[in-house]
Amino acid sequence: MSRITARRRVTRYTLGERTSRREDELTVEEPLEVRVGGRPLAVTMRTPGHDVELALGLLVSEGIVRNHDDVVGARHCTGDEASDGEFNVLDVTLAAGAPPIPIGARHALTMTSACGLCGKDSIDAVRQRSAYDVADDPITVDPAWVVGLPDRMREAQALFARTGGLHAAALVDIERDELLVVREDVGRHNAVDKVVGWAVREGRLPLRGTVLVVSGRAGFELAQKASMAGVPMLAAVSAPSSLAVDLASEVGLTLAGFVRGTSMVVYAGDERVRPATEHAASEHAASEHAASVALA
Repeated sequence: MSRITARRRVTRYTLGERTSRREDELTVEEPLEVRVGGRPLAVTMRTPGHDVELALGLLVSEGIVRNHDDVVGARHCTGDEASDGEFNVLDVTLAAGAPPIPIGARHALTMTSACGLCGKDSIDAVRQRSAYDVADDPITVDPAWVVGLPDRMREAQALFARTGGLHAAALVDIERDELLVVREDVGRHNAVDKVVGWAVREGRLPLRGTVLVVSGRAGFELAQKASMAGVPMLAAVSAPSSLAVDLASEVGLTLAGFVRGTSMVVYAGDERVRPATEHAASEHAASEHAASVALA
């Protein structure tokens, strides 16, 4: 198995102090080639670990996998089968009933940290391809609860504490207030794919009643991945892009950015965000109305 961290000699300069030389722990970055039925689909730069989840999450984003029933198995190719080194090629076998691979995804793609789709056609394509409708998920969230999610995710980031060089994504069950899974990677897309891939393996798609939390910005591609997995809310520590907001509005995804400290900004789907005091007042009014009707 590939290592997830590596040590390198570094020189540290601090103004007013002596220069020091020591070893530093870095996040490993290596390519992963994803194949489907032996045919190359994509090459992405990733942090080794949870590779099967990464591949499955990517396939969900591409509309090739809808749930765990679409997957027969996945394995690392080794020896003569691997073109890029041991454990850096992973082949997924799909079930007979899985959706056909879209024409645009039949040629191997090289993916970078800037990888994503653009334009109105892409928004239309996501809406048409997603097997799940996030707009009909009746979740409500308290903003005081949401702003605390990044800190909970950070506490579970074991690799970030060692290297400081990783993005993270987490999935939170709203009703149970439970952190279901946290994944880290050098690529923010990969971290989300690993979370979605975990959900595929656990048979949890669609991810109704959950919040996807990400450590960086919310670009179009992350909103796309949330929609394709049936996640009704995306919460990002940094800013969203305009296209991410457009997509969220189109498909009914609640999108919050700058989720940190004691505040957040809701860019789409703010009807789902209800302070606990407001929710309690609404329930009290409803109960009083019901009581008055009963007495009438």
